[in-house]
Amino acid sequence: MFQFGGLNMMFPDLNRPFNNHYNCYSVSMLPGNERHDVEKGGKIIMPSSALDQLTRLNVEYPMLFKLTNNKKNRMTHAGVLEFVADEGKTYLPYWMMRNLLLEEGEMIQIESVSLPVATFSKFEPQSPDFLDITNPKAVLENNLRNFACLTTGDLIAIKYNSKIYELCVLETRPGNAVTIIECDMNVEFAPPVGYTEPQAENNDDEPMKDDMIEHLADMQGFVAFSGEGNRLDGKQKKPDSVDPVLLKKAYTRGIPDYDHPYGLLRFDRSVRPDKGNGEAKDDQDDFQMFQGQGFSLRKSRK
Repeated sequence: MFQFGGLNMMFPDLNRPFNNHYNCYSVSMLPGNERHDVEKGGKIIMPSSALDQLTRLNVEYPMLFKLTNNKKNRMTHAGVLEFVADEGKTYLPYWMMRNLLLEEGEMIQIESVSLPVATFSKFEPQSPDFLDITNPKAVLENNLRNFACLTTGDLIAIKYNSKIYELCVLETRPGNAVTIIECDMNVEFAPPVGYTEPQAENNDDEPMKDDMIEHLADMQGFVAFSGEGNRLDGKQKKPDSVDPVLLKKAYTRGIPDYDHPYGLLRFDRSVRPDKGNGEAKDDQDDFQMFQGQGFSLRKSRK
């Protein structure tokens, strides 16, 4: 009966992580039909020999890999979509090759890793056009289903309504690289690059008028209902009305009358002086109807 330590000695590959170098190409160089599904996500295509080697190693599932461009000292993480690439080649989404500063056919190092499960991530859209999306979190969630992991500092690309939006991964928790497979992750968005907050109009130099009537009076010399009126009975108008200018000064805009009775409409804009007994004086108290002088069209005979 073999012990576990003896088993490791007989199969030394069990203790060795996956670590190989491949010539890297963009997905557009993949033979056969175009693979738009690869461009939409964060997974790569590797050769079948990599699958044979991974099955003999003690790797964790899902398979996650660290991709390193040693010449430029650039690094990111990805999952694997298929093992159908030609021997010695691997195919990456274009946005991932751009992050790694890779040219077609350059060498890339791929090694298996284990990443913590994501709990939080923050993204920065690279264009204000991202604000035109009605529900950006739902759109991002739908696109991230094609990703296996996120790396802080990466510039990922998502597609929505036939348009490509780029987002920079500003922060990931609990580490700089996390897996997003079967996780509950909180998402935040930073203001897009080039976005400016709408500036409120500054009216400190020219404050707003308290009342439109006062504004018209100051600008045009006009005061509403400031003319003189005449009585139908021929009597002189009593000086019991208040100057409209005084009325407009007594009115304070923005302060409602909380004691106003519900359902009552007031149309009387004059201020009536008190008679002295608590009752308001009426302009029509001294008026008597049909007190004018009459004339007859037929002359009377004497």
